[in-house]
Amino acid sequence: MAQKIYCSVCSCSFNEAEKGECTLKSIQVTPCANCKKGSPEDESFCGSYIQSK
Repeated sequence: MAQKIYCSVCSCSFNEAEKGECTLKSIQVTPCANCKKGSPEDESFCGSYIQSK
């Protein structure tokens, strides 16, 4: 079964903006640095992000 990762972070080098998809086969989801509140917005960051040049 093929999996797709949808992404709208245009500054990421793995984002294919025209399709709104990530070009990686998988990603690592990580919490933000120094966040221990347990809220979803603090613990659902893409750890595979690399800024476009």
